[in-house]
Amino acid sequence: MQKLLELHAELTGKTPARIEPNRTDEGRVGGDEDEQPLNEMLQAIASNRNRNSDVVLQRVLKALGKLRQDPDSFGECEECGDEIPLGRLEAVPYVEFCVNCQGQKDAPKGGPTRKKLTDYT
Repeated sequence: MQKLLELHAELTGKTPARIEPNRTDEGRVGGDEDEQPLNEMLQAIASNRNRNSDVVLQRVLKALGKLRQDPDSFGECEECGDEIPLGRLEAVPYVEFCVNCQGQKDAPKGGPTRKKLTDYT
């Protein structure tokens, strides 16, 4: 519970990352035009980090709600109901699924893309 509260405080205390564009208008690039691709990449990275922080915050809030409403079910896989190992919960305190169920959710549709470890195509 303490880790969830610390993570919640960290995520809610952050201000969203923002990179100001160096493009002053559609036709002109402010400063050095070679900096424009780097600036656009940094904007994309900042946007992805903000989006990821929002997703993690929602999962933390869900886990805290579960702890408050039904503390006995905290640490159980939401798919199969098995107990999630303590090490996994310590590493990712807002985890929702056991390793097996998470692996099934993350598996590519249509089955594995490799049949053997040496099959790289």
